[in-house]
Amino acid sequence: MNLPPIIQTFVLHFGEMGSRWGINRTVGQIYALLYLSPEPLNADQIVDQLGFSRSNVAMGIKELDAMNLVMLRHIPGDRKDYYATHEEIWDIVRNLVEERRKREIEPTLTMLRSIIMETPTSDQEKFAQDKMNEMHDLIEMLTDWYKDMQALETDRLVNLLKMGAKVYSLYQMKDKLKVIPGGKSKK
Repeated sequence: MNLPPIIQTFVLHFGEMGSRWGINRTVGQIYALLYLSPEPLNADQIVDQLGFSRSNVAMGIKELDAMNLVMLRHIPGDRKDYYATHEEIWDIVRNLVEERRKREIEPTLTMLRSIIMETPTSDQEKFAQDKMNEMHDLIEMLTDWYKDMQALETDRLVNLLKMGAKVYSLYQMKDKLKVIPGGKSKK
């Protein structure tokens, strides 16, 4: 690797984390390098800085492009393709979460829906089906919440996240109130 120590540490770590998030190490490192680069990079520059083969870089860029995590950039007077990540961190997060939803959540929901629709042939299958229905309902609820969060403008989403535990504290306070709105006593 031909990178300054701080950048190399981040790139190596991101590669390790990428392998835990469902992308291979090479793709994670390419993404980290592009993310930290102040200018778009072409494949040759990525090869030089990371020491990967040209074919690995090409496959990595193709995978990142399929996940909408890199954008093709053209530099006037240069015929090479250059790549950059989204500049807004929230666009990156939204794309990552959406990709995970498509790859992991949707297939699980499809499988659960299919099984729930079947007629159980035993008490054991009925019990299992009831448990899978609970799981389906929870995942559906989380998916609906996720869709609401995806639709929020970034500023509102950030403010909501900053509120964090304060919202829960407010929710807990409702149980401590002796009088409910309207002046009626709680029974």
